[in-house]
Amino acid sequence: MLGAHPFTEGEYTGWHFCLWAPNAKHVALVGSFNQWDKSRHPMQKQYDGMWEIRLPAEELWRHTPQEGYPAYKYAVWGADDVWRMKADPVGFYSELRPDMGSRLYNLEGYDWNDGAWLARRASYNPYQSPMNIYEVHAGSWRRHEDGSYLSYEELADQLIPYVLDMGYTHIELLPVMEHPLDMSWGYQVTGFYAPTSRYGKPKQLMALIDRCHQAGIGVILDWVPAHFPRDEAGLYHLDGTPLYSHPDPRRGEIPQWGTMQFDYARGEVASYLLSNACFWLEVYHVDGLRVDAVSSLLYYDFCKEPGQWLPNRYGGRENLDAVAFLRRLNETVYHDFAGVLMIAEESSAYPMVTAPTYLGGLGFGFKWNMGWMNDILFYIKKETAHRKYHHDKLTFSLFYAFSENYILPFSHDEVVHGKHSLLDKNPGDLWQKFAGLRALYGYTMAHPGKKLLFMGCEFAHFIEWKYDDQLDWFLLVYDRHPQVQRCVRTLNHLYKNTPALYERDQGWDGFTWITPSDTENSVLAFLRTDAHGASLLCVTNFTPVFHPIYKVGLPQRVTLQEVFNTDRAEFGGSNQYNAFVVAAQAEGFNGFPYSADICVPPLSCCYFRLDHAETASSQKYHCNTLKSATAPVRRMPT
Repeated sequence: MLGAHPFTEGEYTGWHFCLWAPNAKHVALVGSFNQWDKSRHPMQKQYDGMWEIRLPAEELWRHTPQEGYPAYKYAVWGADDVWRMKADPVGFYSELRPDMGSRLYNLEGYDWNDGAWLARRASYNPYQSPMNIYEVHAGSWRRHEDGSYLSYEELADQLIPYVLDMGYTHIELLPVMEHPLDMSWGYQVTGFYAPTSRYGKPKQLMALIDRCHQAGIGVILDWVPAHFPRDEAGLYHLDGTPLYSHPDPRRGEIPQWGTMQFDYARGEVASYLLSNACFWLEVYHVDGLRVDAVSSLLYYDFCKEPGQWLPNRYGGRENLDAVAFLRRLNETVYHDFAGVLMIAEESSAYPMVTAPTYLGGLGFGFKWNMGWMNDILFYIKKETAHRKYHHDKLTFSLFYAFSENYILPFSHDEVVHGKHSLLDKNPGDLWQKFAGLRALYGYTMAHPGKKLLFMGCEFAHFIEWKYDDQLDWFLLVYDRHPQVQRCVRTLNHLYKNTPALYERDQGWDGFTWITPSDTENSVLAFLRTDAHGASLLCVTNFTPVFHPIYKVGLPQRVTLQEVFNTDRAEFGGSNQYNAFVVAAQAEGFNGFPYSADICVPPLSCCYFRLDHAETASSQKYHCNTLKSATAPVRRMPT
């Protein structure tokens, strides 16, 4: 009903406009077709607060602009006796900033070619499948030589082959909903139903998503139901009243952000947001929504000082209306769209975010593990000699790793506002910075939880992310950066092809501590195990000290074959590695009945495949044996 929709009645072709503005005194449709004259096309108010008008298509296309899409707004005489020019809250296409009007656009007629993908998605089990997300800001991933944006089509031409080559399973786009300010990165939305016109037309975004699906890449959109800006053309005081926000500023504003919070207790507002979520999943075929700033929905005192918020009816700080909205949102989405992902960016300790609603949870499929992210980045920034005093930052995450369905994020928020790039967070000289970054990536890939990495981090972007320029791709002509990119590419493909790294992310049956407490050496070792019992040993050394012989305990008599090592020369390392198969000996260590001596390179992460030992003897142990080929080893039987 809401918005502008084409219709045909016999030989009559026209457009129907509908706006919810119950407190407005008068509303008129204005646009390029009537020289923005609010006296020409008054709208009629219906009993339910809707304003409607129908106009013939030939009249609307009068004085059509060069691009062929007539611009329009609603001239609203508000309850406060102020005229406001408002974009359509359900407009499907927008003018290019700084103009903020809506454009007529028919979303029907795109010929989708992703039927096979959607059929597979319907039976997709994300919890036992690899999920490695590449987070992208469309306006700054790459640009033309003159600094202008890539279009949605050009983004498809360049981004899809890159993502396939790098081995990611999904891309996540920072909000593509229309927003007036580039600096907001898309998080200050004025057009919740309109893809930003910065990069092209709505059907071009459909084509980008369609082509991703045909290439086997999932598409997740950042979605912002927590707040909206005060821009004149947006939802703010649409009919002269706080229509979409609570009238009490202690409930309706987020002072720290300078934005308004939605009133989730109001049925029309909740419907607007719920419909919007379904709109992107249905009309644009997206595979999931990452819901931004969930904590700001859940708590009345989020970013507020005492006296700036009101408690709920029980005296608590939880926003019970927002909780009810989120539960209904997730119930609706998971009921209507098989195989999609609902992901919460939730930074507090709110319980049961990913638990089913019938058990009292919020019903999300996944939650960003912000606690793990904060701990590991706190640890990584420490001088390597001091890391032994903070070893708990590595182990604490396993106390709660299986309490939710987690995604491990290194997102855009961690490489802006003076936080430094991931590379520059690492201490030491250049060699140590790059080695430490590679080790961090290896450790992260083996830690329980799905993965997310912000664009540029995969080739060790040196400076912080800049929203107003493209990534520093020129770094790939210099030493070290292409080696990090090669390391990440190898790691991504290894992850996709190693079930032990993703099949059992939700419980202790997929994780076993081997060396959790070697604080003096800052070495960590653990096993990851798949559903058939095949295991991978991950050993990470967070200092530049080389251990030519390092003993690890093992639960069975097995052989170890190194399958990945961030210190290999091809990745820019010192090329210390385990060249031959290492056999476990019947010598107990660290509480295990067997043990093995391995080489642990400096600032590195190594993966070893475990296979049942055929005999007690094995090849002689070596490390760093130049170019000796790895001996073939039979995989551990199930």
